[in-house]
Amino acid sequence: MNSRASQLKAFDRLLTIMDELREQCPWDKKQTMETLRHLTIEETYELGDAILDKDLEEVKKELGDVLLHIVFYSKIGSETKNFDIADVCNSICEKLINRHPHIYSDVKVENEEDVKRNWENLKLKEGKTSVLEGVPKSLPALVKANRIQEKVAGVGFDWEEPNQVWEKVEEELNEFKTEVQSGNQDAMESEFGDVIFSMVNYARFLNINPENALERTNKKFSKRFQYLEEKAKGLNKPLKDMTLSEMDVFWEEAKRLPK
Repeated sequence: MNSRASQLKAFDRLLTIMDELREQCPWDKKQTMETLRHLTIEETYELGDAILDKDLEEVKKELGDVLLHIVFYSKIGSETKNFDIADVCNSICEKLINRHPHIYSDVKVENEEDVKRNWENLKLKEGKTSVLEGVPKSLPALVKANRIQEKVAGVGFDWEEPNQVWEKVEEELNEFKTEVQSGNQDAMESEFGDVIFSMVNYARFLNINPENALERTNKKFSKRFQYLEEKAKGLNKPLKDMTLSEMDVFWEEAKRLPK
């Protein structure tokens, strides 16, 4: 691995290149925080894909893309004299020191749960009026549900045992089933949301990340369906002309493929 000196030299190189691009490249000169925002979101999702694929070479590349965006925003901030990369680094350093009194002060903790509780309580002391303030409004709903539950659990609003959570899942499933039978579309949607929310909560108790779990299933389904498409193409037969029974033969084959 690189030495600290080499790491700092590489970071300095990136800052120099950013200065040069901002001054000389027509595209880079035009960018604003607003124009970069959607690209940053896209890069973050690409990093997430690489992590789920366990492709460490790709993780390295995508981390570089995300880092570039951090440096880019900081460069724009320096041009308006609001902040620069040093301010960004010092800000997170101060936050980490303040949020880890068990490392940088004399607070004692027994385990990870104590750390989480301290973290949320410290944020309230810093002026936040709700533990949910730190949950971005634009998060995808599944991720947001997980973060909401983690946040409230951090201040003690939580179930005690996993079986209690599963009972809640069953309760919500029964309520959803009742509304399906009633045919009330709005009520069905509301109860279906409750089912998903309770399942996300149960996943948390089992140390399962629901977003990762669902994305694994998405990838698995896509791989199997693409296998089915290839087989249909080999038969020169469009999928729409195949019966479900015919398609199921190839689907079962796909399930036996190496993961």
